[in-house]
Amino acid sequence: MSGFDIRIEGRAGRLTFRRPKALNALSADMSIAAEQALDAWRDDPAVALIIIDAEGDKAFCAGGDIADLYAHGTDGDFDFGREFWRQEYRLNLKIAEYPKPIVTLMQGFTMGGGVGVGCHASHRIVGETSKMAMPECGIGLIPDVGGTYLLGQAPDGIGVYYGLTGARMTAADAIYAGFADFFVPQDKWPDLVALLVETGDAGVIRKFATEAGAASQTAAFAQMATCFDGKTVEDIVNALRQRSDDAATKALTAMTRGSPIALACALVMIRAAGATTLCDALRAEYRFAHRSQDQADFLEGIRAQIIDKDFTPKWRHAFGAVPALEISELLAPLGALEWQP
Repeated sequence: MSGFDIRIEGRAGRLTFRRPKALNALSADMSIAAEQALDAWRDDPAVALIIIDAEGDKAFCAGGDIADLYAHGTDGDFDFGREFWRQEYRLNLKIAEYPKPIVTLMQGFTMGGGVGVGCHASHRIVGETSKMAMPECGIGLIPDVGGTYLLGQAPDGIGVYYGLTGARMTAADAIYAGFADFFVPQDKWPDLVALLVETGDAGVIRKFATEAGAASQTAAFAQMATCFDGKTVEDIVNALRQRSDDAATKALTAMTRGSPIALACALVMIRAAGATTLCDALRAEYRFAHRSQDQADFLEGIRAQIIDKDFTPKWRHAFGAVPALEISELLAPLGALEWQP
């Protein structure tokens, strides 16, 4: 059981998340199954496009199956997580470079690994319930699955804001930030999918697309955009502390809950990814992920947020006290262990 319903319908290859009770969390087996399906359909003349959607109302995919990673990591099996990330990132790049249109329909929560599956596609659809975020710094990881690339490409520096705070985008925010392309009312999704299946033509999406409404996070960011120009995380935090508006207070609270190591590395990586390729960004992300279990805060972050739920992580460093050398070491090349597509 892969966690996906994989089939061909009409002119479309269909991948449907089917773990709604787990918010469609992406497991290692699911990642492998998705890649195998894409490989099988790449040169199949019967398949004109791919549709990736999900069962349930709450989530397209709320992230990777991190409880599984935690169980292996706390037993000292770091290679399980490393292989999961290696495979997952290969799937992310394959989706981005796929020669046929890939249409993703992302209702509810789309976070972390869900962004990796949904937001590198060629035709990305959101609706009224869509809530998109990259909250990895809160569990001691950096925005990965190509997240640093998407955040680095986002306009007006807003990607730094989303990456460091984990703030949730509405549908309109996601379109503005470059995480989605079209807003389609969700009651129209069945009709849209039926037409995609019948025609194999992604161009029909424009017949259903409408305006997405207000971009609330984008408006909030505009009030404090200059705060996120700071060279370091500490510079950004100090700038936010000079403000008294609600938006700055919320951003400050979110940042100071995150792993100091992850925040520092994420800032470097998001800014670097603005001038690189997705492939290079994934390679850089893997360097941190590879080391995250034994040299950073990932396992402690999962313990505090997901396993014990005491929400009091014991981070390795106090806020503002991460040695620059440690940042460099976490982001350094891995030699023979480097990620390759």
